[in-house]
Amino acid sequence: MSSDNNLKFGRNVITVEEARASLREHAALMVTESIPLASSFGRSLAVDVHAEHPVPHFRRSGVDGYAVRSEDIRQAGWDTPVTLTVIERIPSGTVPQYRVGSGNASRIMTGAPVPDGADTVVMLEMTDSLTDKGQLNFVKVKKALPAGSNITPIAGEIANGDFLLERGSLIGPGEAALLATFGYNEVPVYRKPQVAIFSTGSELLNVQDDLVPGRIRNSNGYMLAAQVEAAGGLAQLMPPLSDDVKQVRAALEEALGQADLVVTSGGVSVGDYDVLVDVFGRFEGDLLFNKVAMRPGTPTSGALWKGRLLLALSGNPGASFVGFELFVKPLIKVMLGCSTPYPEPVSASLDADYDKASAYPRYVRGTKHVVNGCLWARPAGIDKSSIMVSIKDADCLIWLPAGGQGFQRGDRVLIYSI
Repeated sequence: MSSDNNLKFGRNVITVEEARASLREHAALMVTESIPLASSFGRSLAVDVHAEHPVPHFRRSGVDGYAVRSEDIRQAGWDTPVTLTVIERIPSGTVPQYRVGSGNASRIMTGAPVPDGADTVVMLEMTDSLTDKGQLNFVKVKKALPAGSNITPIAGEIANGDFLLERGSLIGPGEAALLATFGYNEVPVYRKPQVAIFSTGSELLNVQDDLVPGRIRNSNGYMLAAQVEAAGGLAQLMPPLSDDVKQVRAALEEALGQADLVVTSGGVSVGDYDVLVDVFGRFEGDLLFNKVAMRPGTPTSGALWKGRLLLALSGNPGASFVGFELFVKPLIKVMLGCSTPYPEPVSASLDADYDKASAYPRYVRGTKHVVNGCLWARPAGIDKSSIMVSIKDADCLIWLPAGGQGFQRGDRVLIYSI
């Protein structure tokens, strides 16, 4: 048997977890760059972030009202208000000028520093303000409050040195707020990996071409490009490749010299024109795996070529979509410093009968929903790897174990959000 036939028919099957581990072992962490905070949303943080000062760094009022001494208002009530002299107004962003002594109060705004001497802030709604003829201001406090009420102490939110953000975290609204709080005008992030995407097959047309008998437009390339961008990479959509081994090899070699990762769709099965199998049989690199215990996408293959990873996915749209979610998306996350690149499964009830048994675990494109507080999931349309139209509806992968006689509605299954 020739080496090419061995690659087609003598493949060693490995698990999804083993394939992921093999890819992760060879994944190269991206270099870092510094970009403005305002441009960092959705990017991957390249450093751990610790608090460089407490938050707040002063005692902060949580309400509009009056800063007072709790002992002065101990007897206050709606029918027995306590009258205090107002000694100053403290807007946000200013520093108190006076200490609050016995019988005094300071008018204070939300977020302003609480003056020394005061240990409580009374909400404005619990007071009445008065002005006498001599222009002295007074306030009537109508409720007793314990010390500490409506005051956030120094470091009440964050202590100096607290660990805040992990390297590899995606920068969203909360992360941006923390980075701004600690003065990160420029943010160190990982450079987005450039991912070259090839679709193979002489039957493929460019998207702008007119349809002709026996040929189809290259939809997989655009699907994968969208997945790459959603995962945090930069998609480089390359022209479709024919079934010519020399052309494919030359194109891949050129791309692997420039891109950080190469992803192909099609050409990895056992057909006469599955060109990637022939390329793998002749290239100067390491074939990491070429058969994974999964449906769809069993012939999914991974290779290391000139220090760069190549992921060869099935050409069927459904299998290509699933293969990306299982292997390429986590790989991009690893390259961006993420320490938890694989989604955690959650338990759900199957919301439809599924009568397909399988020799390998099956990853079914599905939709999830909640009924009376219970999570359900059902296949998104017809579950065939060649079906494209249902991909747009999928928001999860339903994991079904190998063997058995199929599954019934109500069976417990595991699902992975996508």
